[in-house]
Amino acid sequence: LFLLLLPLLLVPLALLAKSRRGRRTPPLSLLVVAGSGGHTTEILRLLSCLSESYSPRHYIFADSDKMSEAKIRSFEQKRAETFSNSKFTLHRIPRSREVRQSWTSSVVTTLYSLLYSLPLTNKLKPDLILCNGPGTCVPVCISALLLGLLGIKRSIIVYVESICRVETLSLSGKILYYFSDYFIVQWPDLKKKYPKSVYLGRIV
Repeated sequence: LFLLLLPLLLVPLALLAKSRRGRRTPPLSLLVVAGSGGHTTEILRLLSCLSESYSPRHYIFADSDKMSEAKIRSFEQKRAETFSNSKFTLHRIPRSREVRQSWTSSVVTTLYSLLYSLPLTNKLKPDLILCNGPGTCVPVCISALLLGLLGIKRSIIVYVESICRVETLSLSGKILYYFSDYFIVQWPDLKKKYPKSVYLGRIV
């Protein structure tokens, strides 16, 4: 009796396994924090390696950043030639800290930026946040952490330290080292100093 029923049991299991293999990877909403200068160039190099599953892509950059938007639009235009369903959005927030800005005033401007970041991050509710060091990423990541603590949305934070950081972390890196889910460095000396980090060699 068991031998007679065995084929009947195996058929639905085989069909279930086949259906699972045929499923596409579900899309992951990705939030990317861009920064002026080399930060945006590096982050776009990383994005060029990602599949179409990372969609939509939401870009956040400082309102005083005049170069990032043009670079991102150019990148997405080329990406659309490969992936026809490519989707992205652009968002600006107040810059948290200018170059050579004093520490005291930086606290005020970062809090101001956080007030803008929190409702925006809540609206986008990304599955994954990718950043590589611009000051703008600090209020954005803090907003995501707060949403997670409130049980609204848990986002995975991946921080990739800039290739130019050989021996010391950037200020953003020193802050987010303790809060990111994955902290990636591109030089072995940083891995020795910061054991939580993941050393993958040069990736940009």
